[in-house]
Amino acid sequence: MSTYVYGITARSHPALPEGMTGVGEPARTVRVLAEGELAALVSEAPEGLRPKRRDLLAHQNVLAEAGAGGCVLPMRFGNVAPDDDTVTQVLEERAEHYRERLAALDGKVEYNVKAHHIEEAVLHLVMAEQPEVRALADANRKAGGGSYDDKLRLGELVAGAVKAREAADAAEVRGLLEPASAAVSAGPQSTGWLLNDSFLVARDTAEDFLAAVERVRADRPHLELRVNGPLPPYSFVEPGPAQPAETTAPAP
Repeated sequence: MSTYVYGITARSHPALPEGMTGVGEPARTVRVLAEGELAALVSEAPEGLRPKRRDLLAHQNVLAEAGAGGCVLPMRFGNVAPDDDTVTQVLEERAEHYRERLAALDGKVEYNVKAHHIEEAVLHLVMAEQPEVRALADANRKAGGGSYDDKLRLGELVAGAVKAREAADAAEVRGLLEPASAAVSAGPQSTGWLLNDSFLVARDTAEDFLAAVERVRADRPHLELRVNGPLPPYSFVEPGPAQPAETTAPAP
C-alpha cells in the first residue's frame, strides 16, 4: 500500500489528536513515521486520489492541527510515496535539509499576493505617461477615429505601454512588500495576473505585512491586489518524499 504524506515535523512535535483522519473515503487514519530527529505525518494513500473538495479540506485540516502544536513542513496535496520505507529513507537522507527548513520556517506563515491592472485606470495612466500614445489618440479622435493603420498603430502602442507597465508594477509591488517579509517565492505566471508571489511572514509581524499591502492598494488605484493567507508555507518547502501525484495542488 502506498503512503500519503501530509507534512514533516520534528520527532518531538506534540502528538495529533487520537483517531485523527485524513484523505480518502472512508477517511484514512493519520499516523506518524519517525526517523532520527524527524517525523512524517502520513496515512494510507487511497487509490485514484483526485483533488476533490473533501480531500483537499482533509489535507489542510491535518496540517492545521499539526501546525497548532509547532512547525510543520507542509507537503502539497497529492504527495504519495511508494511505501513507509521510502518515506523514512528520505527523512534519513535529507535530515540536515529538513532540520534547516524547520528552523527557518518556525513561527512563519505564507501570504500569496496576486495583482492585476484595472483596465480603465491603467489606460488613463498610460495616456498620461506616454506623450506619443496620447498624441496619436488625439489625432485619431480629431480624424473621426483615424485610418485602419492609425488605429492599428495606436493599439500596438497601447499594448506595448501596458505590457511595460505590468513588468514595472510587478517589480515595484514586490519591492515594497519584500521588506515586510522574510522571503519571497515567485509563483507560476498565469493569464490576467501581473504578479503572483508568495511571501514568508513571521506570525507576529503579519499585521505589518498586511498594512504594507494596504499602502500599496491606496497608492496605486490602477492595481487590484488579492491576498490569500495566512497559509502553511507551501512555497518555501522543496518537494518531499515523493513528487505530487497527478493532481492539482490547492492554489495559494
